[in-house]
Amino acid sequence: MTSPLPRVPADPLIRDYLLHLEKETQHSPHTVSAYARDLAAFEKFCGRHYGRAGDWAAVDRLGFRGFLGDLQRRGLSKRTAARALSAVRSFYRYLQTHHGVNAAVSRAARVPRLPKRLPGHLERGQVDELFAALETRAAGDDFAPLRDLAILELFYSTGMRLSELQGLELGAVDLLSDQVKVRGKGRKERIIPVGGRAVRALRRYLPVREALPSPTVADRRALFVSTRGRRLAARSIQRVVHRAFDSIGVDGLRTHSLRHSFATHLLDAGADLRAVQEMLGHASLSTTQVYTHTSVERLKKVYQQAHPRA
Repeated sequence: MTSPLPRVPADPLIRDYLLHLEKETQHSPHTVSAYARDLAAFEKFCGRHYGRAGDWAAVDRLGFRGFLGDLQRRGLSKRTAARALSAVRSFYRYLQTHHGVNAAVSRAARVPRLPKRLPGHLERGQVDELFAALETRAAGDDFAPLRDLAILELFYSTGMRLSELQGLELGAVDLLSDQVKVRGKGRKERIIPVGGRAVRALRRYLPVREALPSPTVADRRALFVSTRGRRLAARSIQRVVHRAFDSIGVDGLRTHSLRHSFATHLLDAGADLRAVQEMLGHASLSTTQVYTHTSVERLKKVYQQAHPRA
């Protein structure tokens, strides 16, 4: 049975580090929250095995290996354990820079090898079916169907992350030059082209969006809002996407699958890998290359089905 990680670190140095992540390196709130949980678990482990937490220079190589083993014994997944170890190593690099603590010992434990997972995505026919259903519902002037069509079109057209779409403001979308300015991880901005169908969906949505009240200044700036004019929460956008998937009987896909579909279909059509990397906002090309594996697997499947001597 998986044990929950502690959530709030007590050590002032950890709190300083988390503030550093939030204010100086501008990590996302999700990342800061995840690192806080991981470092709270490390703090608790050190308190049990070293008598007290906070003497970070006293943790030796066996301590880091022991922490990783403790996570695995508690039933946490390899992916969760790898992230926790990454958080601890990052914390020690901060300690070395600002407090002279040796960070080399934090590399004593090996990160668990993670299985490669091919991302789930929509097939081309499913994309056509999905948008045909959405367009049918958005044939009139009702707010929610027009908004939902615009959300799905923009998601699939740009491949942006859920958090990026949820945080979009009206001024970020330029329908004259057919592009959108997105603020991604680390607060880095990038420009993504917006396809013609997404532009048309947004042009239909924006007039009905303008007719709604805006309870706050922040809501007034938000691109996607509720029927009461409030910025849509990420969970609400997820419900919109899942309802759309359910309407055509698609199982096993998540909101992020629209991003995977965007990348997979571009690469299938011969798009340049580095261009796709830039549009997705990936820091490393290796992160984008997982989609080439998806394309190769699809080619193998076609080959097996079609070649007479396969």
